[in-house]
This record gives sequence, structure tokens and C-alpha cells, in this order.
Amino acid sequence: MRTIVDETSRFDPPEPTDATVSRRSFLKSAAAAAVFGAASPHTLMAEAKEGMPQRALGRTGEKVSAIGLGGYHIGKQADEAESITIIRSAIDRGLTFMDNCWDYNGGASEIRMGRALRDGYRQRVFLMTKIDGRTRETAARQIDESLKRLHTDRIDLMQFHEIIRLEDPDRIFASGGAIEAMIEARRSGKIRYIGFTGHKDPFVHLRMLEIAAANKFRFDAVQMPLNVMDAHFRSFEHQVLPRLVADEIGVLGMKSMGDPLILESKTVTPIECLHYALNLPTATVITGIGSLKILDQAIEAAKTFKPMSKEAVTRLLARTAAAAATGRFELFKTGNRYDGTAHNPQWLG
Repeated sequence: MRTIVDETSRFDPPEPTDATVSRRSFLKSAAAAAVFGAASPHTLMAEAKEGMPQRALGRTGEKVSAIGLGGYHIGKQADEAESITIIRSAIDRGLTFMDNCWDYNGGASEIRMGRALRDGYRQRVFLMTKIDGRTRETAARQIDESLKRLHTDRIDLMQFHEIIRLEDPDRIFASGGAIEAMIEARRSGKIRYIGFTGHKDPFVHLRMLEIAAANKFRFDAVQMPLNVMDAHFRSFEHQVLPRLVADEIGVLGMKSMGDPLILESKTVTPIECLHYALNLPTATVITGIGSLKILDQAIEAAKTFKPMSKEAVTRLLARTAAAAATGRFELFKTGNRYDGTAHNPQWLG
């Protein structure tokens, strides 16, 4: 087994400069986004539930809310009761996709969501969580811990978390690797679908897909950053999204506001960030909702969304091109600040 080496320092961005993106570079980004970025209007404006658009999750046959509730932020409230109120209010207003992770807030996010999903709420949602384990033993243990915390006997979608290193796919698909635990959990009915997530580099996502294909395995869903700046810098939208759509793999967008660094650029508003991600062929756009006020914002974005014209997309990308050029507003790509498994390698097993 190869030793895991944290190579995130090689992604550190150059010092910001006053230079703007070249016209040729911008036009390439804008053209790619305009030609591929938007799905068909029929797909984007699918059926609604409690006023919330519902979209197809790849080839699974499942429908999920166009906006998903991010699991990290609902573990941060000082009072657990507030977390439960946020989750239940979101469900009552049509959000059906619940995001979470085994390591969020030391397990508190899963525990709080599990308590919120009592009293019939579990049956109203599509529940997703993630594990960090790269070995069969570690992954199996984390799957069982997540089931216990979430007070459920079945998780709809379980994902490999933080696929950010080139060797992560090798470890997962090796003999005794975590894929064996996932497949066994699916076979026994503990989980229904399998996916993976990561935020570092499109090349790592593509390698995960290639290693999976070499092992005759196809993922049901893939989660990745999709936002107004990703279109210009080491772009998941340009490099990974076409592959997922072609393979009918459910697309889960995250970091639409850069968590929330993109908003600090003062080039876009929160609603514009969400509308851009919703305009891509995403099944759901997962966003952090740490208060009822932010929930109102997410609901407004979903209910006011209409498919964007190519001209509108081009104008929005033009406003963000210079700020996006070096990745300084997408620090999850360029450093290890957001890499929980880099700071806690024991989670990998």
C-alpha cells in the first residue's frame, strides 16, 4: 500500500496580479459555459414539490430538490434545537436532498440531522452522507456509525469523501479497499447508491472515474465545486461535467459561493451564485444553510430561477473572470485549509 502524501502545497496559487484574464482565455471559458453549461430548459424547470423544483438524479430514477441542504452548517448552531428547526423548516418548504458527512463537526451534524428526521421526516427526504475511510475495515465502521447517528437503517446515497489525492482512487479500489465495504453495504441494504466527492482538482475526479471504469464500476452520483469562478480556473465544469452528463451520473454541485469566499470578491450576489449553479445540468445544488434567513435566500433562488440565456451567462462570467484568474477565491482548490482528511489522516485508515 502506498504512503499517502499530502501534495496540496503544490496547488498554492501565485501572488495575485493586476493582470486580467486574456481575451482569448475568457472567450474560451465563456464559449464552453454557453455551449455546455446549461441543460435543456425542460430539464432545468422540472416538476415542483411545495414550490421547489425537483430534478432527476442521473440514471437512478430518483427525483431530488434542486437545492440541497448542506450538512456542515447545521452542526454549528449553539443550540441543537435551532439546527432541528432549520432542517425541518427546509423539508416543510420542499428541500428533499439532505447532505451530511461522517466527520462534520465531530459527528454532531449527523446526530442533529438524525434527530430532525424523526417523526416522519425521514420518509420525506433523500438522505446522503459521506465517509472518509479508504480501507474496507475503516469504511465499514464509518458506514455503521453514520447509520446509527442518523437513526436510520438505510442511507439513500453514500459517498467517498474528499477524493483529493491522486492515490485516493487506487486505495479505494485496491484489494481490501473501501469499495468492498460500499458494495457489501449496498448488497445488504444499508445504502442504495454510491458516489464520491472532492474539491481539489478536476484531474483527480477524472482519475477516480477512470479507475472505477477499469474495475467495471460506475458511480451513481459525483459531487464537485460548480460556481461562477470555477468556469475560469481548473474547471470542474469544463473538464468533469461533460463526462458525468454523458455517463448519466447524477451531478451534485457544491461551493456555489466558494464557502463563501466568492462573495468576498464583490463581483456577484448570493442569488446570482445559486442561479449560475442551477443553470448547469445539476441534479441538486448543495448550499450551506445555517439560519432561517439563509434558508429564505436559498428558497428564493430556487423559486425565482429561470434558465439563463447564453448572453446572460457570458455577462456573468465576464464580471468574474479577472477575480477568478489565480484561484484566490477558491482556496479549497489551492491549499489544504478545507482538507479535513489532510489534517486528520487517521480518518482514512
